[in-house]
Amino acid sequence: MAKLALAATSGKGCKILLGLRVLAFLATLSAAIVMGLNKETKTFVVGNVGNTPIKATFTAKFQHTPAFVFFVVANVMVSFHNLLMIALQIFGGKKDLTGFRLLSVAILDMLNVTLISAAANAAAFMAEVGKNGNKHARWDKICDRFATYCDHGAGALIAAFAGVVLMLIISAVTISRLVQPNKCCSTAATPSVVP
Repeated sequence: MAKLALAATSGKGCKILLGLRVLAFLATLSAAIVMGLNKETKTFVVGNVGNTPIKATFTAKFQHTPAFVFFVVANVMVSFHNLLMIALQIFGGKKDLTGFRLLSVAILDMLNVTLISAAANAAAFMAEVGKNGNKHARWDKICDRFATYCDHGAGALIAAFAGVVLMLIISAVTISRLVQPNKCCSTAATPSVVP
């Protein structure tokens, strides 16, 4: 833990934290975009009248499942949080994150880990039902009929779980900065004093 705290307060650690935030931003934003644009329409034969087939068109959209809507909203919120933290770190000038500000960032990071983890797990549950169905509840699987929809959803889930891991690491680093407050994370040049 001491090494993590020391790395978090070094100049190199600040760049690593910035890089982790950029990766987390890209992962959560891509998860939100892929799931938000996830839609597939197919036409199926649902019956026959004599020799004439009766066809119906069905559409699978993320809006049909509340867990997927929550997934998109949560990923957008975490992306926005990371974008604000990136902007604060780059354009913050000489305002160091100490005291209450540092505690606020650590708490917000932990809340965002919880939010994205809940959303990714809820979406993963619904994806499992879509892939395999549930015989006890008599829910049929849909991934055998809407393969592209399910593939896009799987890609969004992979990106979201990558975002969860990145946000866990970011949260651990920001918590470790509470132990030894950072005086370097602004990109503006600060004079160093040699004792």
